[in-house]
Amino acid sequence: MKKLESIEDKLIPAVFSGILILTWYFTVESGYIKEFTLPSPIGVIKALFDILPDLRVHIAVTLQEALAGFFISIALSIILAILMDNIEIARKAVYPLLIVSQTVPIIALAPLFVMWFGFGIIPKIIVVILVCFFPIVVSLLEGLSSVDRDLLNLMKSMGASRLQIFKMVKFPASMISFFSGLRIAATYSIMGAVIGEWLGGRAGLGLYMLRVKNSYAYDKMFATILIIVVLSMTVFKTISLIQYLSMPWFREMKEE
Repeated sequence: MKKLESIEDKLIPAVFSGILILTWYFTVESGYIKEFTLPSPIGVIKALFDILPDLRVHIAVTLQEALAGFFISIALSIILAILMDNIEIARKAVYPLLIVSQTVPIIALAPLFVMWFGFGIIPKIIVVILVCFFPIVVSLLEGLSSVDRDLLNLMKSMGASRLQIFKMVKFPASMISFFSGLRIAATYSIMGAVIGEWLGGRAGLGLYMLRVKNSYAYDKMFATILIIVVLSMTVFKTISLIQYLSMPWFREMKEE
């Protein structure tokens, strides 16, 4: 029964995606939408194979920016979430600022980072950090705050220190929430790097996308978007795999 449900979960989105692609193909091939405004799926795939050798450098640069910003945001999120969980005044002071920070459009801040730090890799990493930081820290903080109070009181009655309580109870109990935030941030990391590259640089998928868009090579632009999607899903699946391997109790919960 579980195998049938798993097959159904994979089959339904695959069939629906296939219907969308076929609709896209026949809409363009029938001439209802001109191919110079929306290339057909076949044209996009052909363009992808044509430009893939030239995109290796751009892919490497975007991945470097995205992963650097992603890992830095993880470290900062863990530190800040622990501080806010243990120091109430820090939570009251910082949490509202975190909310406010998400109301400021990143596209408005990115030009300032370029002006302050130049056209190198640093502005792109900062953009990725700003995009990824919020979902990770909020998810981890909620996970740390939702630990069973009776279990915490039991550990305290046994003389456990704060470090022992965190290592043995709070962090393991918050890992599901933590990985939920990581998966969200993982998909944002590639997007954040691309947004940073839109505003200038020497290489990267965002810069390449702007070049082909300005040349009206929309088949190449859609091919670049496809690569960005594949990269984002790869990072997402990698985080899911790490969660699966590092949380045996979570595997048991899913199998029940």
